[in-house]
Amino acid sequence: MLCGTPGFLRASVAPAAALAAALAAALFSSLAHCSLLEPRDPVTSVLSPYFGTKTRYEDVNPRLLSDPEAPRRDPELLEGTCTPVQLVALIRHGTRYPTAKQISKLRQLHGLLQARGPADGRPGSAGSRGPGAALTDWPLWYADWMDGQLVEKGRQDMRQLALRLASLFPALFTRENYGRLRLVTSSKHRCMDSGAAFLQGLWQHYYPGLSPPDVADMECGPPRVNDKLMRFFDHCEKFLTEVERNATALYHVEAFKTGPEMQNTLKKVAATLEVPVNDLNADLIQVAFFTCSFDLAIRGVKSPWCDVFDIDDAKVLEYLNDLKQYWKRSYGYTINSRSSCTLFQDIFQHLDKAVEQQQRSQPVSSPVILQFGHAETLLPLLSLMGYFKDKEPLTAYNYKKQMHRKFRSGHIVPYASNLIFVLYHCENAKTPKEEFQVQMLLNEKVLPLAHSQETVSLYEDMKNHYKDILQNCQTNEECKLTKVNSTSDEL
Repeated sequence: MLCGTPGFLRASVAPAAALAAALAAALFSSLAHCSLLEPRDPVTSVLSPYFGTKTRYEDVNPRLLSDPEAPRRDPELLEGTCTPVQLVALIRHGTRYPTAKQISKLRQLHGLLQARGPADGRPGSAGSRGPGAALTDWPLWYADWMDGQLVEKGRQDMRQLALRLASLFPALFTRENYGRLRLVTSSKHRCMDSGAAFLQGLWQHYYPGLSPPDVADMECGPPRVNDKLMRFFDHCEKFLTEVERNATALYHVEAFKTGPEMQNTLKKVAATLEVPVNDLNADLIQVAFFTCSFDLAIRGVKSPWCDVFDIDDAKVLEYLNDLKQYWKRSYGYTINSRSSCTLFQDIFQHLDKAVEQQQRSQPVSSPVILQFGHAETLLPLLSLMGYFKDKEPLTAYNYKKQMHRKFRSGHIVPYASNLIFVLYHCENAKTPKEEFQVQMLLNEKVLPLAHSQETVSLYEDMKNHYKDILQNCQTNEECKLTKVNSTSDEL
């Protein structure tokens, strides 16, 4: 969507809309008051680095716990005679509710706890009140309708990200450029709502103290849905057949579930919850672990679910989650990353157009491009570019060897994670080639280039490095099914 000029300051607001806005503000205020975090809580701080793709953004950027709206300028960002002329951002949606599938598993686990009966008959239970008993009384407040929807905290993630980026790149996020914003989103509501919340954050930046109108009233409407870009994996038949629907594609995930590390965690958790170990499995244990993260991220509370696990359990469960992301979305199979070629090429088409317009002394038509997607959007793209690749693949059998791995999904794609390309025009360039340079940021920190480890690249050099992807990676060909299933020999 290319936003039209917004009708910023309307003379009046319909009474019903004003009442709705007031009620929404009161509800948000109440939720914010009830969700006060204890950021220095020792158990929470110990478990938080291991929540994988369910990690809070502020756990990757701890400075945000004290001031979530203040931008931090990375000292490696270009300045001086190099001026940013375009920003292309891929943004994962903000904090969300668990999915209906996860909620169903949590109900199953909660039912096991309630079926234990009174504690008096269990050894060593006299007068004790362990995590199992506490969880029996802990309200199960998740409902099926939530099913992955964006929560208020997720909207806050987006509004605050907008404020920080607008302050970090004031030359791009000007009021004049607001009307030229280009927004694209996945069709999932959590992504569409994230885009709308980001726009509201920009309104707050331009008009502090004024309540933002509905996105429709900004004369922009919702971001434009484009699933072929933001959910490319759903449109790649080779990926769907050889990975998504292939029962053996996640062999290492299933093997790790029955391996010694996971079985040890299973026994420990069964003892802690005082339920038969045969009633539990790796999936139920993982959803219990994620519930600790959901309660923290959504409600700002440390629930009794967090008391079930220690740091060794957390590391095992993080590895289980990383195995899934690795084999389904990253280096496990070549098609995982090659399916994202269309998105990668789209980014460089925007950058190419901006360079061409600058060379013709024309204003850049789309100075800011914002694309809202998923962890499953970002991970394949980062893998395509060669980031976070370990020397050896992650497998079910090298857990200890991978303790210091690069591929840790929670540190790469937490909620609200963002990958940003910034194109600069450098006035004092000695050669035409040096006139345009590019930097990348991951979660607001400059990301060294995978091929050189430098923090900035000449634009032409970056294009040359990724020449094969830009010129030879054709989605129709990459995603075409072959007669022989090739997943078994990808690595």
